[in-house]
Order: sequence, then structure tokens, then C-alpha cells
Amino acid sequence: MLSLAAHADWSIDPRKRWLTVARRGTTGWRLRAPRLVGEVATLTTRLVREAGGGAVALGADLPIGLPRAYAATRPEADFLQFLRCLGGLPGFFTVCARLDEIGPDRPFYPARGVAGMTRLSHALALGLADASALSRDCDRATAERPAGAPLFWTLGANQSGKAAIAAWQSLILPALLPGAPDRVGLRLWPFEGAFRALLAPGSVALAETYPAEALRHLGIRLRGSKRRQADRRASAAAFMIAADQQAAVPDNAMRRAMLDGFGTDAAGEDRFDSVLGVLCVLNVLAGRRPDTAPADPWIRRWEGWVLGQTALPVKACASPAVPASAGASPAPA
Repeated sequence: MLSLAAHADWSIDPRKRWLTVARRGTTGWRLRAPRLVGEVATLTTRLVREAGGGAVALGADLPIGLPRAYAATRPEADFLQFLRCLGGLPGFFTVCARLDEIGPDRPFYPARGVAGMTRLSHALALGLADASALSRDCDRATAERPAGAPLFWTLGANQSGKAAIAAWQSLILPALLPGAPDRVGLRLWPFEGAFRALLAPGSVALAETYPAEALRHLGIRLRGSKRRQADRRASAAAFMIAADQQAAVPDNAMRRAMLDGFGTDAAGEDRFDSVLGVLCVLNVLAGRRPDTAPADPWIRRWEGWVLGQTALPVKACASPAVPASAGASPAPA
């Protein structure tokens, strides 16, 4: 039985990783104020314990999947197998400082800013046709929102590569590798099936989210910038309405946080996103948004998708041929 829904707003900086939890009750959900994620390696265990052994639905604002142009060069059958084989690629998470260091087994770049570097040069060094091949379909712009950053790029305010490295190393891999205590406790959407179908007692179903998508799904219009407390505070009423639509009642600390715009410090935007994310998860669990990904083998086997997203990219990348293994049934969790 589903007992807990949660969302982690992710960052490479532990001080900017915030978690919001909604606990299921007899008449709905109880929303608790955001708190720091804390020790990443124990997060899934702590959530299952907090759920009393029930199922946990967890969203996280980080990439979970690989771009299809890169995936087509890999020998593994799918993303799950790729993750389990990462132990054989000891340099995979080491960010390259120079173009001549880039290769299939070291795709992250750049370690620092260098004059003249471009995403095109990054893509070409990886053996890809152009810069667009660095992006997954769910990273691309849609008619409803701008593009997100490509997975392997690690420079600038809009990059997501370093957050992915931190999460894959510390959250996902420890739960998937053979012999790990949480081996059967973490299931990755959409690679193992529909989100709600992954929920089982003592397990955590993890899905990728995107704040720009969540705002639209919940009908919240942010006027101004989420980096400004006054603009976050102006969204309090919309947050309250969105919570009410999910039958989620904020506790007193959460209510104060919403009305205050989630604080004056730089982490206020992260707390804002963590609450936005858990409401997005609840919206999907209630069936108001789909809990499945598009029926594209590359998306379901390799790239992943954003939870609740229905809009397709305005301009998709040309797809490589789909390996026979890409359409196979998911491996048992």
C-alpha cells in the first residue's frame, strides 16, 4: 500500500538538496515542511522506514537516463544494465578537462571554463553527429516549455551533469549493485514499468521530474523569479489551491513556509521546487497526469522521461536504429 510520496530537489551542494514528504492518511495526504535530504546513501532506507514499510513514490529533479545517440554506441541492452555495469568503467564520472580526454567511457565535460569550447565540440569528441545528439527527447524544448540542459554538460547555472553524477553515484547505484542492502528496494521509472505499478510495500519508485513541467501541470503561474522570496510568496495562494486539489493538507510548518515564500536564504528556491515536485508526484498518483512514458523503445529502455509530461519535443533528434534488445521486457527488479 502506498504510504508516502516525496520529492527531492537535487543539487551537487548538499545544502541545496531539499526533500518534501507527504504522508497518506485516511482522508488524504499530510504535507510536511521541506527538510534537507541528509545522507544520500541512506535516503531510500529512511523513507521506507518513515512509510512504516509501505510503498514510497519519490520524484527527483535530476536526469535519469542516457541520450539515445550515445546509448546506441553502448554494448548493454538498456539503461538498467548499463548502470549495473558502471563498476567496470572506473573513470565514467570523472569530468573531462580537455576535449582529448572525452570518450564513451568518460562523457562528462567540461571540468572548467575554457575559451572557445562548445557543445558541438563536446558532441564531436563523443563521436556524435551534432550538439543536439547530447540531449534526450525529454530535455528538448516543447511548445509549452524551454529546453533543459543535456546530461553530460557540467558547466553553467543551467547544467545538470554534476547533479546527475552525485545522484547516480550516491543514491541510485548503491541500491542497484549486487549485494547492496537496498537492492530490491529501488525501482526506476519508466524503465521498469508504469509509475503506479512500481509501488510495492518496502520499495521506493523513483521518477525524474522537471520544475517547469510541474508548474504547468499544477496550473501555477510564477510571476517573476523563483529566486526572489517576494515572487515565491506571491505564489502561496496557488500552492494552497494545488495542495487542496491533491487532498493534501499542509501542516503548520508547511503553511508558514508557503506564506513566507520559503525563506530569505539562497535555498528558498530549492525548498520551493521540492514542494512543487511533491505536488506533481501526487497529481500523477491521482491519475490527473499519465504515469507512463511515450511508447518509444529508446525512451522506455534508455532515455527515460519526465513524470507527467505529455508534450513531445518540437524538434526531435534523428533516432538511430533500435537494437532488438531495446524492445525486450524489463528485467525483474
